[in-house]
Amino acid sequence: MMTNALQRWLVIRLQSLTVVAVTGLSMTLGVTLMAADWPQFLGPGRNGVSAEKDLLSEFPADGPKIVWRTPLGVSMSSVIVSDERAYTLFQDAERLFIVSLNAADGKVVWKTPFAAAYENAMGNGPRATPAVANETVVAFTGEGILAAFAAKDGNELWNVNVPKTLKGTASEYGMSCSPLVVDNNVIIHTGNESKSVAAFELSTGKLVWTAASGKAGYSSPVLLTLNGTPQIVSLTAAGAFGIDAEKGTVLWNLPFPTEYDCNTACPVQVGDDSVLISAGENHGSVLLQVSEDAKSAKEVWSSLGKDSQLRAEWQTPVVYNGHLYGLDNSGSAGPITNLVCIRLKDKKTMWQKARFGKSNLVLADGKLYLTTMNGEIVIVEATPDAFHETARATVMETTRQAPSIANGHMLVRDDKDVICIDIRGK
Repeated sequence: MMTNALQRWLVIRLQSLTVVAVTGLSMTLGVTLMAADWPQFLGPGRNGVSAEKDLLSEFPADGPKIVWRTPLGVSMSSVIVSDERAYTLFQDAERLFIVSLNAADGKVVWKTPFAAAYENAMGNGPRATPAVANETVVAFTGEGILAAFAAKDGNELWNVNVPKTLKGTASEYGMSCSPLVVDNNVIIHTGNESKSVAAFELSTGKLVWTAASGKAGYSSPVLLTLNGTPQIVSLTAAGAFGIDAEKGTVLWNLPFPTEYDCNTACPVQVGDDSVLISAGENHGSVLLQVSEDAKSAKEVWSSLGKDSQLRAEWQTPVVYNGHLYGLDNSGSAGPITNLVCIRLKDKKTMWQKARFGKSNLVLADGKLYLTTMNGEIVIVEATPDAFHETARATVMETTRQAPSIANGHMLVRDDKDVICIDIRGK
């Protein structure tokens, strides 16, 4: 009989092999996962990559085909999709809600208030994106309230004020960590500098373990398999940590402090043993390599400072066919953002679209699907040959959220509406 740990390793390994196959780095098994849902922040592999095929490269002559548009309210939370339901967070003038929408027509299935409206000088509303697993939806608010709900009807199952429980402090610009579900645990950043990452039991909200150090920062943890060892990789304000998912033991860490504690983009796996971490504020990027026994990590490449090739401000880069595509922010939270393509084998910048604009991105079907802060959706070919934009259209107001891709549709949102766009090719 398989132990829980072995079962979890096999699942994680399958997911890791799938991500590697999709991104085109290497492949040891002939596995292809055609996941249609988008059940958590940055998709099935939490890496901004969708396995869907046959998607549009250009919009119809009369513009993108909007299937539905549902008015909600203020939020920085993106949209997840699971079992024909879409979920997100929003708030009105007084309360913060989690909402379930019918993915086919956008009608509200249920909505549950669970916290006060969140206000912050850097923008109001929840920051984190929910996650769904085991018929449960989990959400995290700007003040640090972690809550779980029944996916079928929105019934609140439990609710924990994480910074208060662990005697921590919410991040200056709001708790932004999107919950990561591993087995029956929910992993989040806490706001306690000596217990910066924590696992809570998905079914009860009970604290399971704490680990790592540093202020919470604004990044979200990811689940990776590095040198055959499944682990949570978390970027706090102090640096990157590899953490045993079951026990909460720190396997390795690499310091990566950033001005204003603005480590925001997620760690990105770029090989069997390597992870890229990147930050804006003119900080830059570091590639770290995990040892064979997964008990240490070392820096093997860096590009730092004002001339860095990549300073990912709040947008997580994506990997495809041996190349990394990302948004490089020039200056300290400055207005100039470039879209870049970097070849991973020698770290050469293949092209840069200067002043592309503040945006967010995901990858599917060999294409980058981007949302801009001007409310546009943009399609760019994911090729190292040259920058080639194939489509652009304005569908909403200002947004920071990355698109979500599920079942041939792209879901985007601003502070007013959630919008579903048909991107199936003919």
